[in-house]
Amino acid sequence: MRAAQGGRHEEGGRHISGAERIVPYDKVEQTAAGMLERAFTHSRGQADFINITIETVQPSRIQQVPLLPVYPSSSLTVEEGHKAAEHALVAAGVTSSGAKQGILSLLSLADSMRGAMLLCAVTGQRLDHTKDRGIRVSRMDIENEDALIDRLVKQGIHNLHVQEALVLASKVAAGPGVVAELCWSDDPEYTTGYVASAKGYIRIPHCKPLGNPVGGRIFFVNPTADRSLLENYLQHQPVLVTL
Repeated sequence: MRAAQGGRHEEGGRHISGAERIVPYDKVEQTAAGMLERAFTHSRGQADFINITIETVQPSRIQQVPLLPVYPSSSLTVEEGHKAAEHALVAAGVTSSGAKQGILSLLSLADSMRGAMLLCAVTGQRLDHTKDRGIRVSRMDIENEDALIDRLVKQGIHNLHVQEALVLASKVAAGPGVVAELCWSDDPEYTTGYVASAKGYIRIPHCKPLGNPVGGRIFFVNPTADRSLLENYLQHQPVLVTL
């Protein structure tokens, strides 16, 4: 599902919401109705353009990837949150200058992108040519949603933001050439961001001020990565995340 305000995304509409699910046939109607409700009641505003695409996925095409372990990070201010993000990115394999450039790239956004930027993990230079559109990650879900919710509840961190971000981050971390991901939400009421890599998913409080409606996502990749192969995986490879 993609939802925008002021017309289609491609015609300059402002991104409001997006969602991805892989469900059995008997849950398609219920899932689509939930996505409509989400698009109409999002904190970023009410969408006036909603596109829901439903397609059949053959089970043999689905790739399984493991759920990333979740680690907490404490920060009391936005500045501390950015410092924690930089430290986590460097620990994942991004250079210090690349990490700084990534954080600056998100802070420089005038409005949220509906997809992610690809940045070189060494130089911080942007590698994709999608401008404000970004690269969207599609075709993913959790294999056992109840088990994921139970795990997050026991950790005291369950909400829809964490649930969906963890599934997306797990798919991305398994992508060919991906070093790390940096993200914070475009929801003005949700200030927590994260850094994710094959090592795990680090939740970072206070990545932006409360009430700020601008968020974004960056994938840091090896300079030698096959970007065509990576973009195909991110956008087209069906993935179920397993616990």
